[in-house]
Amino acid sequence: MKQENIFHHYKRLIYYFLVRQKLVLKHLFLKKTEAQFLFILSPPYCGSTLLNQLLSTSENVSCNNNLGTREGQLLPEVKNFMFQKDRWNKNTEYPWKEIKQVWMKYWDQTKPVLLDKSIPNIMRVKEIRKEFNNIYFICMVRNPYAQVEGIIRRNNSTPEDAANFAINCLRYQKKNIEQENNLLSFSYEQLCEDKGETIEKITNFLPELNDINVNILFKAHNFKTTEGMVITNLNDEKIAKLSSKQLTVINSIFKKDIELLGYFNYSIIEGS
Repeated sequence: MKQENIFHHYKRLIYYFLVRQKLVLKHLFLKKTEAQFLFILSPPYCGSTLLNQLLSTSENVSCNNNLGTREGQLLPEVKNFMFQKDRWNKNTEYPWKEIKQVWMKYWDQTKPVLLDKSIPNIMRVKEIRKEFNNIYFICMVRNPYAQVEGIIRRNNSTPEDAANFAINCLRYQKKNIEQENNLLSFSYEQLCEDKGETIEKITNFLPELNDINVNILFKAHNFKTTEGMVITNLNDEKIAKLSSKQLTVINSIFKKDIELLGYFNYSIIEGS
């Protein structure tokens, strides 16, 4: 590990230690609320970090991890078994009782809404339900072409692997939407282009979120800048980065699941 990486590693550990200690003291002197657990269900590269930041603008929300991609699975006590190579294997089992005990140390339990965003949770909803009560889900999808571009660029994946992964994510999200209660679903495009309507849906779904602020600058990572920006649909720019050759490969896979794409109001994009 390079010296710079070691420095950032220990800096993060110190941060997490201070967060836990601060919350221990806060929980000693302030009354804990009856927890409402809110889980973001979103595939990777689909705007989940942006959504997490948006929900976290509410004074009623406590996110269990405020660093980086803001995922509970990356907290030091659980990272070794949650953020493992096989995390996308649906047969991989997690010790959810232990995970909950760790997350409770990072949630501010004086807040009424305790938020987690751990990407592979889109395939583990039933297991989560067994351990958490009073639970809510916000399910979000994004144009799979934009997601595939992110997977290729950031993970150095082949177009074929990226397209197959995106389709599997849509299958899990369709199953979640059709089988789960206390679930609100919308798309990344709706969040970006119909902010008012989407925020209204969120506050109707969970009234404690009625003070979220959609008008600030958000620092969710994207390919354009590391600086804050208003909520913006970046799909067109991302999809334009796909070559005709890549689109041909992607479409050979997407065309096998046209009905699934149509379920989420997406369609095939032909190359020029």
